[in-house]
Amino acid sequence: MDAQKTYTADELIELEETYGAHNYAPLDVVCTRGEGVWLYDVEGNRYLDCLSAYSAVNQGHRHPRIIEALVEQAGRLTLTSRAFRNDQLPLFYKKVAELTGMEMVLPMNTGAEAVETSLKVARKWGYKVKGIPDNQAEILTVSGNFHGRTISIISFSDEPQYRDGFGPFTPGFKVLPYGDADAVEAAITPNTAAISVEPIQGEAGVVVPPEGYLRRIRELCDEHNVLFIADEIQTGLGRTGRMFACEHEDVQPDMYVLGKALGGGVYPVSAVAASGEILGVLNPGDHGSTFGGNPLGAAVAAASLDVLVEENLVENAHEMGQYLRDHLAEINSPHIDHIRGKGLMIGIVLKPEAGGARWFAKQMAKRGVLCKDTHRDVLRLAPPLVITKDELDFALPIIRDVLMSDPH
Repeated sequence: MDAQKTYTADELIELEETYGAHNYAPLDVVCTRGEGVWLYDVEGNRYLDCLSAYSAVNQGHRHPRIIEALVEQAGRLTLTSRAFRNDQLPLFYKKVAELTGMEMVLPMNTGAEAVETSLKVARKWGYKVKGIPDNQAEILTVSGNFHGRTISIISFSDEPQYRDGFGPFTPGFKVLPYGDADAVEAAITPNTAAISVEPIQGEAGVVVPPEGYLRRIRELCDEHNVLFIADEIQTGLGRTGRMFACEHEDVQPDMYVLGKALGGGVYPVSAVAASGEILGVLNPGDHGSTFGGNPLGAAVAAASLDVLVEENLVENAHEMGQYLRDHLAEINSPHIDHIRGKGLMIGIVLKPEAGGARWFAKQMAKRGVLCKDTHRDVLRLAPPLVITKDELDFALPIIRDVLMSDPH
């Protein structure tokens, strides 16, 4: 292939469809550059990014401080494996521990890896600390969950597509209705090690549980000596107008699972944060990752957290989220059923007769706003947390006009 050749969007799409596995169905926008809240395609068109790579780009595309940390660290040291120590990982540990209010941190790369870590830790804690008989530990999960697509994780998914053709599945999980604290209480047994929930479900369509649900889970976990695992991979690090979505109910889980925005949109970094008693069950060799905790990722993540805190992005997510939801509520579209979410994590739920959200996402893309349909009838809006009112004012008329259009 001629590296100097300039490819058109259609040529690049054709190459991707020819040589790439068809495990995604992206909108046909071929991005080549990003800056702040904006993306640019190979034909020079500009788009307002209202997806933020599923919340991985909370700090905006190519935030200068994060890129500076990336480049500076890349010029010194990128990878040692965990066979040796490096001078960036301890600083990353300290920042995450202080931010989460936890005592210990275990670094990984992807969100799914961090979820798998939380499951392994919960099981070992159940056996070594709680005293559950060997190989009898149960972990409670909830319907509509999305924690990744590994074999263990899809074993407790109730999305048929995620499971079709991938069995046999990993045992040890019990799936309960989301938002139903009574179901949690009824499901707990002496063999229950943990319950894992998203404080707001992202992939399910920005589903917000009833007020008090997380608090009741916390109470039940305390009562029955069960670990509360909060998957804040999408909801954490400012997305919902709080540093962590659990804070909306003043709840502290036993384990935070973090990812996406932890890497500032430039490098995959994830982590589990918990108490010393919980993460202390691991011994050398029990769990690990060659790239997890590498100095490049640690430096990037530390800068990403500094940007969130020092540039008040959590507060901006709260303010801009309220502004966006207020204006969306004024759209008198026959297609909108209701709008839900917190902060800059918003789902526009369409009526079934609208024919699905995909058509609306495509129309918005044609007019310069990128968002994503999810669970057929939901448009997910989640712009970078650096967004301003002026930038939202660019998107709102487009969103309004498309939602007022007739897809038929």
